Amino acid sequence: MRIFVQQRPYEKIQLNIYGTVMKKIISLVVLLSASITAQTLAPKSLAELKQISQSSIQHPVSGIQNLVPSIQSACGGQAPSIQSAIGGSVSSIQYLASNFQPPASDKKNPAIAILYSFLLPGMGELYAGDYSSGKYYTFADGLLWGTFAGFEIYANNQMNNYKAFAKTNAGALTDGKDADYFATIGIYPNIDEYNTAMLLNRNFDKTYNPVTHSWNWINPDQRKEYRDMWTSSESAFTNVRFVIGALILNRIISVVNAVRLVSAHNKNINSQASWNIYLNVEMKETASKSLTLNFVSNF
Repeated sequence: MRIFVQQRPYEKIQLNIYGTVMKKIISLVVLLSASITAQTLAPKSLAELKQISQSSIQHPVSGIQNLVPSIQSACGGQAPSIQSAIGGSVSSIQYLASNFQPPASDKKNPAIAILYSFLLPGMGELYAGDYSSGKYYTFADGLLWGTFAGFEIYANNQMNNYKAFAKTNAGALTDGKDADYFATIGIYPNIDEYNTAMLLNRNFDKTYNPVTHSWNWINPDQRKEYRDMWTSSESAFTNVRFVIGALILNRIISVVNAVRLVSAHNKNINSQASWNIYLNVEMKETASKSLTLNFVSNF
């Protein structure tokens, strides 16, 4: 009996059986510490051995199962321990070939990638193992947050300025007033002209109480200056809304990209983590029989 074991990039186990002098066959070395389970198979004749090995190329696991009793038959019944010696290993190979899964730590969870990308764009890509594109989403997010803060601060400062200006120069009662009031006092010189315009248009419900909403600009230039401050503040608040929309859009794009990368990562693992099993039978002129089993592990 001769045994040849060759390691990476694939494991190859070659068993040579010579005539009826074969006493036993050692059990195959199974990767990943697979549990060994014995199984009972019906015997086949030696004439079927080559046909089984040929068909095993396309059906490797079933080919090995059919091959075990054929080996026992080839030895002329002088090796009763063949079934117990190799049967458990065949069962283990069947388990590895049909149920092998890559380590859980290597696979990525799309839900986690989505969560990371929503919290901070680019982190989903980093989790997926490819930050080459994710860094741009992270940079864009930082830039957008800086822009958001700038517009927000500027808009609030201008709002405080125009309120104080109206209170000082027009005697406006600014406490507790809504946005429409501050827009209106920049258009009309005083409350009387505004109420008159509303009455002429029959908008009675839009008139202001002179006691609580009074204002009166001394000259048009002051009103224009107020109007400019109000406009700049409103424009800044509008820009803030656009920035918020851009922040949301950046996250959506990052989520889509992260999920795509996670899917590609897991698909790559599944394609690499596979078993290829090849069997070959050689009939030599010396009447010796040679059985070769090749196991190729692609991971």
